[in-house]
Amino acid sequence: MQCQRLVKMIKSWYLHVRDETMAPARMISFIEEHAESCDICRQDPDLQEEIAKITELVLPESKIPKAVRLKNSEDDEIDADDEIDTDEDTKEESDESTDDEADEDVEDEDTLD
Repeated sequence: MQCQRLVKMIKSWYLHVRDETMAPARMISFIEEHAESCDICRQDPDLQEEIAKITELVLPESKIPKAVRLKNSEDDEIDADDEIDTDEDTKEESDESTDDEADEDVEDEDTLD
């Protein structure tokens, strides 16, 4: 963050949020309002990412804007796809062992007759 004024205000607002004298959503709203009106903040290329990080830290999950939650869930799905591939390999192995067990059951029934 390049705007020292915003940094000081965020610290002050966070203390109010921690003391429960300000709602976390209001803090985020104040940050966004300042960022839109401040010349320094408008020129800061990393500010939106930093605001998103602060939002994740301060707001409870249900209060995070839907667009941010959707982006995060898409990122999680990409990570989950890597895990699903390994789960499918394990599933195929277990299916093969189930098939072998079924064949053994059929052979046992043949010997009983």
